[in-house]
Amino acid sequence: MTNSPLIKVAVLDDYQNVALKAADWSPLDNRAEITVFNDHLADPAQVIERLKPFDVVCAMRERTPVTREIIERLPNLKLIASTGSGNASIDTDAAAERGVKVVHTGYSSTPTIEFTWAMILAMARHIPAENQSLREGGWQQMLGTELAGKTLGLLGLGHIGSAVGVIGRAFRMNVIAWSQNLTAERAESKGVQLVDRDTLFSASDFLSIHVRLSDRTRGLVGAEELARMKRTSRIVNTSRGPIVDTAALIAALKSGQIAGAAVDVYDTEPLQLTDPFRSLTNVLATPHIGYVTHELYQTFYGDTVRNIVEWLEQTRQPHA
Repeated sequence: MTNSPLIKVAVLDDYQNVALKAADWSPLDNRAEITVFNDHLADPAQVIERLKPFDVVCAMRERTPVTREIIERLPNLKLIASTGSGNASIDTDAAAERGVKVVHTGYSSTPTIEFTWAMILAMARHIPAENQSLREGGWQQMLGTELAGKTLGLLGLGHIGSAVGVIGRAFRMNVIAWSQNLTAERAESKGVQLVDRDTLFSASDFLSIHVRLSDRTRGLVGAEELARMKRTSRIVNTSRGPIVDTAALIAALKSGQIAGAAVDVYDTEPLQLTDPFRSLTNVLATPHIGYVTHELYQTFYGDTVRNIVEWLEQTRQPHA
């Protein structure tokens, strides 16, 4: 046994305080000193000050961006262990330049697929409002909307979008899709009708967003697209906030241009206390929980532990 100092590991943004329970961290006993942070810091200067002592930073997806500014000012940083199969908020070039290794974990889209349908069904039947009414002593308040015969529009037909479409067909919905690269052959193979962009917005009773955030998709749904939608239509975003022009969406919701929105992702997270999404009555807003399940967290943190152990073995850092 070598009396080598323990490496310092920071686990960021563990909002629910579950990281240490979601996996077996014992392989790091006598090798690492683990500190879990349950709060979120948005100010890069505060992030830097907090993380200066740490050798390893465990990032929960994109909750805390690990930018060049941060990486270059962390003198002890050697490993960034991120959950998910990729993390666009980590500056991998800056990490590589400083010899900081970046590793990722497994991922499953099942939670997001299921959650998308939880949002659609909750909106269609006004479940949150009816539940609140019941708790306050009320009874039936509104009329729900049947899904059978309605049109489900999919903005994106990748793994998640196509799976959402399968469930839509099970509800006997008409399923249509569009994205910049979507071909008729792929749409047909997924049992979905390819339509043009205008038709996607004008025909959809429920429009669900399933494209990746990129320079090409940022602001893809704006005022012009929302204006094409029916006043009875609803939009669901479980992908990334900036894909939708937030100001345009809020304006459409306030004016009644569309009937409602279910939103799980935002331009800035956590959501500001004064954000209109917290108070608009025709918005079903949730705190980016589309991927938050016991099963996926077990994958995330279990793989994180294995990634840290593998890195320790590769660098031959001994037990204390």
